[in-house]
Amino acid sequence: MTRLSRRTLLAGSALAAAAAMPPLTAKRGVAASAPAGKQAAGVYRFKIGSFELTALHDGTWFRPIDDKFVRNAAWPDVQKALADNFLPTDKLPIPFTMLLVNTGSKLVLIDTGTGGQIAPTAGGIGDSLAAAGVDPKAIDIIVISHFHPDHINGIKTKEGQKVFPNAEINVPAPEWAFWMDDGKMSTAPEGLKPGFLNVRRVFADIAKEVRQFDPGKEVAPGITTISAYGHTPGHTAFAVASGNQSMLVLSDTTNHPWLFVRHPEWQAIFDMDGNMAVDNRKRLLDRAAADKMLVQGYHFPFPASGYIARTATGYDLVPVMWQPSL
Repeated sequence: MTRLSRRTLLAGSALAAAAAMPPLTAKRGVAASAPAGKQAAGVYRFKIGSFELTALHDGTWFRPIDDKFVRNAAWPDVQKALADNFLPTDKLPIPFTMLLVNTGSKLVLIDTGTGGQIAPTAGGIGDSLAAAGVDPKAIDIIVISHFHPDHINGIKTKEGQKVFPNAEINVPAPEWAFWMDDGKMSTAPEGLKPGFLNVRRVFADIAKEVRQFDPGKEVAPGITTISAYGHTPGHTAFAVASGNQSMLVLSDTTNHPWLFVRHPEWQAIFDMDGNMAVDNRKRLLDRAAADKMLVQGYHFPFPASGYIARTATGYDLVPVMWQPSL
């Protein structure tokens, strides 16, 4: 057989095979699966010494804001700070991130989230715990920074059931003294009274089970409390230390970092004693910057950790880079 006839035969075989195949039908605009429509649970792990820490995202509150949100700054300056950071100027995205510390002998949860009782876009700690492989019954110790609803509501469901039934609950003694004082509740401004009532809803029937601590004490192995009053009367930060490593848990020492880290003198509407809050904010940010400590902020963008750098006008947050392994 000649070379030409062999090529002709092969070409004819290919055409015959193609003719025998079923026709291809083009499908346009049909995805392999439907869009999920929501984010996956937020979990991020890192280590401090021998401790394994897990950031647990609870969601975000898109809080409407106006010229009263920062008491001592001009509204145009606040709007500019938001716009400069590609944020809307009429509402502030406020994330919630809890911190779970595995000391090797104890599982310690710092704050408990919103319990799904603040905003429809928040309340995801259950999903985050599940994604982390942690049963709420396994939590040994809960440590509360202060009594604002987004930090204590996760102790109970909306129906009043305990979410962490086996956990010992620890709270700052000055915070308990203030919010559980009936006299202070009776004379409080109307806007503050719901906070007093919410504290009673959460704690009234479990008061005997709650342990109070004085800031400055260790509440769990390697976790020391730090007074950071001003945001509330007993607001508390935490130092987490293991081996030769440590980090600073700022709690609500600052709210959104692009506002209150970069402008530490600004007083948020949430700060009950604005001047004291500013003094303690600067003190803790100074410490973090000087010691180059890893910090975690309850309202920082997830995973809510980073470092504090000094600037000409204040400070800045340098977020952590995602670590693929511990």
